[in-house]
Amino acid sequence: MPNETRSARMTAQLLHRPPGLDAGEMVRHLLAVQAQDVPSALLAFRARSATLTIERIEAAWHSREIVRAWGPRGTLHFVHRDDLPWLLALTRNDTGTLRRLAQEGVTGDDLPRLIGDALEGQGPLTKAQLEERLAGRAKGQGVVHLVALAAFHGLAVLGPLQGGKPTYVHTADWLGAPISFEVDHDRALAELAVRYLRSHAPATPEDLSAWSGLPLGTARAAFRLAAPSPPADASESGGVRLAPAFDEYLLGWADRTLILDERHRREVFPGGGILRPIMLVDGVIRGTWSRKGEAVTLAPFEDDDPPGWTDEVADVRAFLSGSPRPDEVRLRPSAAHSAP
Repeated sequence: MPNETRSARMTAQLLHRPPGLDAGEMVRHLLAVQAQDVPSALLAFRARSATLTIERIEAAWHSREIVRAWGPRGTLHFVHRDDLPWLLALTRNDTGTLRRLAQEGVTGDDLPRLIGDALEGQGPLTKAQLEERLAGRAKGQGVVHLVALAAFHGLAVLGPLQGGKPTYVHTADWLGAPISFEVDHDRALAELAVRYLRSHAPATPEDLSAWSGLPLGTARAAFRLAAPSPPADASESGGVRLAPAFDEYLLGWADRTLILDERHRREVFPGGGILRPIMLVDGVIRGTWSRKGEAVTLAPFEDDDPPGWTDEVADVRAFLSGSPRPDEVRLRPSAAHSAP
């Protein structure tokens, strides 16, 4: 059975799959859903809901209720549109982006206006389309860093995928107006701590700092400003879950030893920025998994066949296909997922 802290965190993270939540409500509760990899982000919703479908999640995205934007740690997340003004006011930071632009040879005092003008009135554009509109001012990753710079000025977010490729769109075209960032810093900090604790408690300022990318002193100030939140009811938080790579349950705290035995760390974090999808049993990572199309392959850390996974795998496959399919579960020895 899970211990008390794991139980509370699983419940705070909605991994007990409470009924009735739509995609927008789920994102609002979680505050931000990491989404640099869209397929993984969609599977994060699935791990937390027995009824959400890909179509319903994408409908919330296309209707602009949830927005893909640069958020905590400068990483792409799904964020509820109502939370963009105060959350991005705290987490936006263009210092690293300006440095990367300089490395790409993209310089000038007009860069935010340059990319804003290139996006405005055009609807979602792929990187190639945007590069053409920039007429040589930026190429390749320089284009992406330019959009990130515009995002830090409230001028750009990401639109829906086109042919599996990301698109970029002027915020005024997508949301009706540029993002007007919250100017009351303390108010934003208090909201950050309250909302972070709602989806992560028990947690510490060190955890908030690691999750948000803010300095530890700022995270401590946020905790001081926040009213205490009641603990989550963890009575139904056990069971098995297949969570995706980059899942919030793995990345939401500074210390992962509570859920991942150090012996298996490299099987989940093999290096090179790679994170593998995880098998959870009562909140503990007991293996990794992968998929190819709708086929799901489990790689438990131990040699024994993992119990209770048939229904969970069937649920993943039904989510991916849009309709229930016959079970297809394959076991692969954990050594196949180990780092060399």
